[in-house]
Amino acid sequence: MRPAWLEVNFDALAHNFNLLRAAAGQVQVIGVVKANAYGHGAVEVGKELLRLGAWGLAVATTAEARELRRAGIVARILLMGSLHPQEAQDVVELDLIPSLSTLEAAEALNALGRPLAVHLEFDTGMGRVGFQPEEARMVRERFAHYENLLIQGIYSHFADAEEDEPWTKEQIERFQYVQQVFGPGYFYHLCNTAGVVNYGQYGLSAVRPGIGLYGLLPNLGLRPIARLLAKPTQVKQLPAGRRIGYGGLYTTQGPEWIATLPVGYADGMPRLVFNRATVRYFRAESLEPCVCPVVGRVSMDQITVRLPEPVGLEQVFEVATPDFDPHSSLWGWAELTGSVSYEPAVRLAARLPRVYVRAGEEVARVEPFG
Repeated sequence: MRPAWLEVNFDALAHNFNLLRAAAGQVQVIGVVKANAYGHGAVEVGKELLRLGAWGLAVATTAEARELRRAGIVARILLMGSLHPQEAQDVVELDLIPSLSTLEAAEALNALGRPLAVHLEFDTGMGRVGFQPEEARMVRERFAHYENLLIQGIYSHFADAEEDEPWTKEQIERFQYVQQVFGPGYFYHLCNTAGVVNYGQYGLSAVRPGIGLYGLLPNLGLRPIARLLAKPTQVKQLPAGRRIGYGGLYTTQGPEWIATLPVGYADGMPRLVFNRATVRYFRAESLEPCVCPVVGRVSMDQITVRLPEPVGLEQVFEVATPDFDPHSSLWGWAELTGSVSYEPAVRLAARLPRVYVRAGEEVARVEPFG
C-alpha cells in the first residue's frame, strides 16, 4: 500500500450519527454520501450508515448512485437536486428516488411507463432549485394526472440555518404552507446539519445531515471521522542557508532535519498552507505529539516538514489530524485558506487508499483505481 492513506473511524461516525439523530428527536436519518461521502469514501461509509440504521442514502448525481449500486447497495437512494429530463432513464435503471423540481422532469419520468416513488423539492429561500411554495396547489393537481409517479416525500433546504434566524424561520413558514397544501401522509424533510443543530424540533419525518456526519464542524460535540496519515520517503539533515521547495519560500536557519512526506495538493492538501500548516507524530510511549511545521511550498505529490530529531522511514505522521487544530486539521486547513471544511474534505483525492476502522481494528480497505 502507498505510504500515505486516509484512515476513517467508524466509531466517530456512529457518535455523530447518534448525536444528530437525538438532536432531531430520534427521527429517521438520510445519510448524505454525495461527493464520495465528502471525500471519505461513499461505498464503505454508505454501508456503515445503513448498518447504523439510516433510512437510506442521498447522492447528487446518477454516477454517484451507480457506484453504490455496483458495490451491491440495494437500499433507498435519494437523488438530490433538480432532475434533468435526460436523466430519467438512469433513474429507472438504477432504481433511484428522484428529486423533482420541474414539470418537464416529471413528464419525462412519467412517459417511461414505470411506477416510481418521487420526492418533490420546494424552494423556500435558497433560490437554487425547487418549485415555489406558491405553486404547491398547482403542483399537486398536475401530479394527480401522472399515473406512474407516486409522491413519497416532500422537502426543502435551509440556506443559512447557522446564523440567519429570521430567514430560516421564514423558510420554515413557507414549508409549512406546502405541508398544509399536501396534508399528512408524506415523508417530509427539511433539516441539514445546521438545521438539526439549531432547529431540531423541525425534524419532521427525517433529517439530512451531511457535513455533521463527518464531524467537521467545531463546538458541537461532533468528532472528525478521518485522519490523513503518511510515512516519510526521505529524512535528511540540511545545512544552514538551504532553500526548500518551489520558489525557495523557506530557508534553513541552521542544521535542520527535514522529512519528505508523500502527500501534496493532488491529495487534497491546500497549496496555500505552506509555512503555516503543521503535521505531528507520536514518539514511542509518549502521549504528547511532536508537532512539526510544513516548510516550503506544498508540491503536487510531496511536502517537506522540519523535525526536532531524525526519525525512521516507518514513522507515521498525522498530516491531517482528527480534531479542530487550527494548523493540522481539515477544519484548520479551511480556516487557513479562507474556505469551509467541506472543501478540503471533498478534495481528498481518490488516489489515496482508505482504511476503515472500528474499535481500533481494520474492517475494510479500499485501494485506489480498483
